[in-house]
Amino acid sequence: MRKFLKCSMALAIGTSVAGQPVLAAEMVTELGEPEGQLTIVAWPGYIERGETSPDFDWVTSFEEATGCMVGVQTANTSDEMVALMNEGGFDLVTASGDASLRLVAGDRVQPINIDLIPSWGDIDDRLKQAPWHYVEGVQYGVPYMWGPNVLMYNTEIFAEPPESWNVVFEAQTLPDGQSNEGRVQAYDGPIHIADAAQYLMFHQPELGIVSPYELNQDQYDAALDLLRQQRQIVSRYWHDAFIQIDDFVNEGVVASGSWPFQVNLLQSQEAPVASTIPKEGATGWADTTMMHSEAENPNCAYLWMEHSLSSNLQSDLSVWFGANPAVPAACTDGRGMQTAEGCTRNGFDDFERIRFWQTPVSSCESQERCVPYYRWVSDYIGVIGGR
Repeated sequence: MRKFLKCSMALAIGTSVAGQPVLAAEMVTELGEPEGQLTIVAWPGYIERGETSPDFDWVTSFEEATGCMVGVQTANTSDEMVALMNEGGFDLVTASGDASLRLVAGDRVQPINIDLIPSWGDIDDRLKQAPWHYVEGVQYGVPYMWGPNVLMYNTEIFAEPPESWNVVFEAQTLPDGQSNEGRVQAYDGPIHIADAAQYLMFHQPELGIVSPYELNQDQYDAALDLLRQQRQIVSRYWHDAFIQIDDFVNEGVVASGSWPFQVNLLQSQEAPVASTIPKEGATGWADTTMMHSEAENPNCAYLWMEHSLSSNLQSDLSVWFGANPAVPAACTDGRGMQTAEGCTRNGFDDFERIRFWQTPVSSCESQERCVPYYRWVSDYIGVIGGR
């Protein structure tokens, strides 16, 4: 007979993400027999089995070693991830910081027992207790990968990397003598408001923005005004990485905020693209593997979380996605494709310069009161709709 997991009730934690107490779900204390299957909600490109490129496959070896067959549901935005986890039926999710705290507050994920993850000690110390998955002394996830949101551009239009994000925020003539109107894109997610706020931190310091995720009403209104201005030049609000790739190849798009994943795929196809982090800096993502509070396959889930920290997986994923591994040794130990120079190119030394995605809440730290995330959601829909 199958061994069942032994569980204990974790301690209730006293603060909350949005002002209400958060009660920790049960935490696994002992692993049993693998269930034979596992379902993961993941960003595109995060869980590869060699189908996109035969050189990148970290699923097949896991399935062969554990008997846990992996099913993947891709999600293109953090809001999609939260919605899928709310629906249930999944074991794990690779959540960014603008989703993870919502999942904790909504009791959609459970505490992680790091004693059951032998490779925990290999994780970058900068990530072990990051505030987007470590809440009041409780671990809610295993760090996976991190990196910046980059400005991707067409090298046939820009002989030199754009110095500023203004090429996607403000109407202007590009180096080829043509307008940027209809040739740039913006991200189809409310968290893009933070990109506007970050831009304003540099260009309008009198607004007093300390964090792009903590905006009072005046700061928030200024960010929305900038986004309404951007609306006049944007050809598409993208959320599907592969559609954005096609738009750069076939639809005349020449600049957009993007992920290193799209840049790498386009460059592998010899498309004339490159990426940069302009002078204003960048927002970014530090993604965490989190376990559903009602996961049906917890044994396989824990086996995957351990597997996700193997340096060869971390190394190859870092190369594939153009991101930085949660396990620093993956940059140098030679077990995968990544090198120290590659990690440097991916921004491994720029951790302190990146403002990682977080869920905006009203009870913020930098000022008396901030505009909460539900407002970001409704107002950004209005911006996209031309209001």
